Amino acid sequence: MWEQQLIETSRGTFEVFVKGSGSPICVTHLYSEYNSNGNTFANHFTNNHTVYLVNLRGAGNSVTSITEHDLSMAESVQDLEAIREALQYEKWAFAGHSTGGMLALVYAILAEQSLTKVIAGGAAASSEYMRHKGSIYCKNNENNERIRDIMQQLNDPQKPLEERRKLNREWTEMSIYYKDRYDEYFNRPNSGKVVNPRLNYFSYVELVNYDLRSQLSKVRVPSYIYCGIHDAQCPYYFSEEIAKLIPNAKLFTFEESNHFPFVEEEENFAELVKETL
Repeated sequence: MWEQQLIETSRGTFEVFVKGSGSPICVTHLYSEYNSNGNTFANHFTNNHTVYLVNLRGAGNSVTSITEHDLSMAESVQDLEAIREALQYEKWAFAGHSTGGMLALVYAILAEQSLTKVIAGGAAASSEYMRHKGSIYCKNNENNERIRDIMQQLNDPQKPLEERRKLNREWTEMSIYYKDRYDEYFNRPNSGKVVNPRLNYFSYVELVNYDLRSQLSKVRVPSYIYCGIHDAQCPYYFSEEIAKLIPNAKLFTFEESNHFPFVEEEENFAELVKETL
């Protein structure tokens, strides 16, 4: 199990779950809430790092937001910086998947002096992925109507837990390469439930003007980018683009993965982690 810590910072109290030993690495997702079960993505880093799995503002027992803008990626970076300072680290690494990977890019742009490296996967540097037919979030994708229905239903706080689980499973099954292996992949301790206010801010406010492409050429921190070749959320093309835009970035490709290579190809993902050390 992961150890819960409540970190007092200059920007409020943040709930963090800690596991592992070694140099520090921060892990989070833009709109997920974690608990002592930890997270299947974050687990990969515990053999070589002290991992800080962070509940961002408005998630779990972390400080709530005062204004809507508090949920932005830029403000989230400032919150992470406050946590780093409270833990008295001069620098730490950051790893994020999906929108956590997008947050990694923003962190590298805004505060790379505080980072030893970034690991970002299943991500995109702009909102263009929403218009790529290969993404389930594109209106021209065959699964888009259903995914929008699922997201709308999950936004209903009155939706019973069992129905929410079924909807989340259907969403996830759209994003794994071998769908019949769902139980093998996800029948283990894990956490990361959706925090709807954070998801809604990202989807309807921040994503509208999200485009980091012109800024990535200035990033100098070691950057490790990865993606499943069959990614149905942020298609592989967008990870290729990130790796081309960041000088000296390394791109790792997972041939038998969709959006979750850290469970779909665990051994290969462990090799990626070793490459980043």
